Amino acid sequence: MSNPASASFIDAMTHHQAGRLAAAADGYRRVLAEMPGYPYALHGLGVIALQSGRSDEALALIERALAIEPEFAEAYVNRGNLLRKAGRMAEARQSYRHATDLRPGDAEAPYNLGTLLQMTGEGTAASICYRRTLDLIPAHAKALNNLGIQYKLEGRNEQALRCFRRAAAAQPEFAEAWYNQGVTLAGFVDAFPEASRAYRNAIALRPAYAEAHNNLGLALSHLGRAGEAETVLVRALVLSPGRPEILNNLGMACQGQRKLDEALACYDQALALRPDFAEAHNNRGMALLTAGDFEEGWREREWRWRTPHLAQSQQSFAQPLWRGEPAAGARILIHAEQGFGDSIQFCRYIPRLADRGLRVILSVPQELRRLLSGLPGIEQLLEEGDALPPFDLHCPMMSLPLAFSSTLADIPSRVPYLSAADRSVDAWRRRLPDDGRCRVGLAWAGNSRSHMADLAALDRRRSLPAERLTILGDRPDVTAYSLQKTEPLPPPGSPVVDHMGSIDDFAEAAALIANLDLVISVDTAVAHLAGALGKPIWLLNRFDNCWRWLQGRDDSPWYPTLRQFRQPRPGDWEAVLAAVSQALTEQAPSLTRWRRTKP
Repeated sequence: MSNPASASFIDAMTHHQAGRLAAAADGYRRVLAEMPGYPYALHGLGVIALQSGRSDEALALIERALAIEPEFAEAYVNRGNLLRKAGRMAEARQSYRHATDLRPGDAEAPYNLGTLLQMTGEGTAASICYRRTLDLIPAHAKALNNLGIQYKLEGRNEQALRCFRRAAAAQPEFAEAWYNQGVTLAGFVDAFPEASRAYRNAIALRPAYAEAHNNLGLALSHLGRAGEAETVLVRALVLSPGRPEILNNLGMACQGQRKLDEALACYDQALALRPDFAEAHNNRGMALLTAGDFEEGWREREWRWRTPHLAQSQQSFAQPLWRGEPAAGARILIHAEQGFGDSIQFCRYIPRLADRGLRVILSVPQELRRLLSGLPGIEQLLEEGDALPPFDLHCPMMSLPLAFSSTLADIPSRVPYLSAADRSVDAWRRRLPDDGRCRVGLAWAGNSRSHMADLAALDRRRSLPAERLTILGDRPDVTAYSLQKTEPLPPPGSPVVDHMGSIDDFAEAAALIANLDLVISVDTAVAHLAGALGKPIWLLNRFDNCWRWLQGRDDSPWYPTLRQFRQPRPGDWEAVLAAVSQALTEQAPSLTRWRRTKP
């Protein structure tokens, strides 16, 4: 432009780019006074109106500009943004497409069209737009972030993570990219440390980012750093008061510090705000059971079936769920759920069903079938996956305590309630040398549960490295036997005798254990098996123990022969192992004498 308006327009644009909106508006008006209908000045005023929150005025000005200059691509993009904001999606889409046709090399039109398509649930089409944007500008941080969000919605987590990392690298001050990186990392096993760092980066950039505080607190809880988690979650609650999700996570952090009263208060507040919040109900149930309040605890635990972890695994039957009502003569299907240890613990209720006159059909995993075949009261024993016979009622095994209104005082705790086959016991007796030393079975790790990051993190807290426990095999008064079926196996050169290659189910493991004097185990199915067999069992328990082991006691109402060695602080296995070593020194001779003299 060579006319006087050009200088005024350049001056107005300079003010606009510097954020001096009032001066820019004056400049654009001067241009229009000199050149009425100048489309770029009208567009500039429209953009200022948009930035100032005057959407109707902005749309009117931009449409005036387009009426004068129909090939104004940038105006079509801003028109599309205004129409999208107004909910006029079809018109917005048309406007973005017009901009793309006019200026194929402009990245903003396909980016904004992608955003609209993502909003309307057209994820595949949105991804195409974002990739087109990235072809033009490979470091377009917002397109990378949005494409990552779409990949995550589709379950393509590795691709999503790459996008979020590229977005943060392209624009390090992009808080959402760091936050989304953390959310994605939290879905990978053993990635909570890196997820925590990503959340901290997001918080550093946006200190009032409540979601980042909430997710950081949850990640810290999974890492066993419940005290830090509590501090972060209190801050999240200050930033976003009255959020049930934050209150639930804060309850978990308190529970991880054995602060049950505070945890229950958090769950109660969360449920007052959202009465159907399944995870808060379930967590409240576990806190109540830990405190010994079985009556309310069992009821709350029934919400487990609505939590994300178990909602997909609940078995659905046309037959009604048994809740303890009289039903003599009825055929009832009892089905296993969750882990092997859970089935071993709660199968003790099955004889009570028979005592009430119910005809029990029991369905369990193949690994448990032989072990449970000798349990009294079973009319028909099935392996999971077998065709089901006719039945009248059903009940998940972990719902039996609720059906029986079981309290802390009347747990059926008589042991042994399971036993190994005599023939297998005799075979192992002949196989194990009688060297006069105390035979100790060792299990140092649970199922790694690598399919779910939070469950894998829990396993890391309950398990300990093999070499920390197998060192007990170096004692002159002990012969140590591995009871560890899954990895990590005993390290090379370990003094632990490993026969687990010969063990193919829990019945065979029971026969081996029957020939031992003592079992020392972390919180896994081996501990339940030893307890159900009536074998002395020393449980090595993490600080934030499972609800079933209660609080403030070193015994267990579930297993009379069980003794707990609890971490005094999170992660402190040193103190636990020192106490175990001292106890072995004191009790190994008597344990060995008992085996050698029993009939």
